[in-house]
Amino acid sequence: MNFTRRQILAGLAGVSVLGLGAGGARYWLGRPDEAKTHDYELIAAPLDVELVPGHRTFVWAYGGQAPGLELRARQGDWLRVRFVNHLPEPSTIHWHGIRLPLEMDGVPYVSQLPVLPGEYFDYRFRVPDAGSFWYHPHIASGEQLGRGLVGPLIVEEREPTGFRHERTLTLKSWHVDAQGAFSAFSVPREAARGGTPGRLTTVNGEAVPTLELPAGQIVRLRILNLDNTLTYRLGLPDAEARIYALDGHPVAPRPLGEEYWLGPGMRLELGLRVPAAGAELSLRNGPLRLATLKSVTSGEVSGDWPAALPANSLAEPDLAQAETLRFNIEWAGALSESVTQGGGFKFWQINGQAWDIGDRSCAERPIATLRQGRSYVFELRNVSQYQHPIHLHGMAFKVLDSNRRTIVPYFTDTYLLGRNETARVALVADNPGVWMFHCHVVDHMETGLMAAIKVA
Repeated sequence: MNFTRRQILAGLAGVSVLGLGAGGARYWLGRPDEAKTHDYELIAAPLDVELVPGHRTFVWAYGGQAPGLELRARQGDWLRVRFVNHLPEPSTIHWHGIRLPLEMDGVPYVSQLPVLPGEYFDYRFRVPDAGSFWYHPHIASGEQLGRGLVGPLIVEEREPTGFRHERTLTLKSWHVDAQGAFSAFSVPREAARGGTPGRLTTVNGEAVPTLELPAGQIVRLRILNLDNTLTYRLGLPDAEARIYALDGHPVAPRPLGEEYWLGPGMRLELGLRVPAAGAELSLRNGPLRLATLKSVTSGEVSGDWPAALPANSLAEPDLAQAETLRFNIEWAGALSESVTQGGGFKFWQINGQAWDIGDRSCAERPIATLRQGRSYVFELRNVSQYQHPIHLHGMAFKVLDSNRRTIVPYFTDTYLLGRNETARVALVADNPGVWMFHCHVVDHMETGLMAAIKVA
């Protein structure tokens, strides 16, 4: 593995001061210019914010905000991000859902060394797919994501889509008490069940905000679940809304329906017809209001529904020639024997193997080795009573069918596997490397529910 891109941050105090002082640690340079070193300076640093009214919370932020700065790129272009670590501990950035080279994937001791406090790392990769993606650390994930190190990455289509307006909505619950102080990010009793939930849910970092949208327009809503734990039952009662993309990949537009279950790491893109000026819609999580969408006068001619978004260029699996691999998602049913010696809990496993989050050599023992260019069907069998959003790095897969629900096949990188559900997904192993395969309920991942899949 090549770690030559890791550099000591020395003599660059001016860059870090510029980023923090600009109130966003951002400068967007448009199309990449080889005379420039990067498109974004993304600084991770502590930040004092008001999550609970009247109280201060010391979060960890990207680009001076939490959730982090929205990064944007255009499909097919290079994205170049200089990540500067001003945290008190090592970190990395994983680009969730992006198909990229292994050395840019942000997994410590697999694709790179951790970026130590005072260092920087230059991430540089093409973005092959348009859609809604996100970024976060892949080290000490429960605490680092929990403290606020999450952010959206939007990849715009090459050509106009027909949407004149769009909004990005980032969903996150915070593990804070009534005074805004952080509580435990992972409680063993909860990690062994559905995961440790936060108590305060925000949209774009604000609890139950009112968001203004232009009356009469079809607005593209990009809704991203950046939570450690929660699956949101998203609904827009009395709204006219259509699904345009799931987890960054277009689908044939269809009505949203009563609700959509959006697990951690998943994304939903809607077209919403904004009602007449003055009307209000409620974005809900089941019976709970997440945000109010308020229609305001726009002065524009009313828009019409855009056509389906253009499909991303993904290899279609050859199901007739595909090899089937079975993965059982299981509850281990016992505490780790290593806990008394200072090790971690192991509540979860895949095919009888629990990932040891403290063992740097785990990736050297992949749970499966795929031949590059071959097609595979993964049979995902959840034999537990809890949901698991199953995420694969480096590649997209096509959801084929399920024994619990009707599936219209679609491409994704994260599938919400329901309790006692068996689902089949297919992919072409077209990206060489060692890729993480895990549940995106973070304290499930950190207590065993992760594995490595090798493509060679």
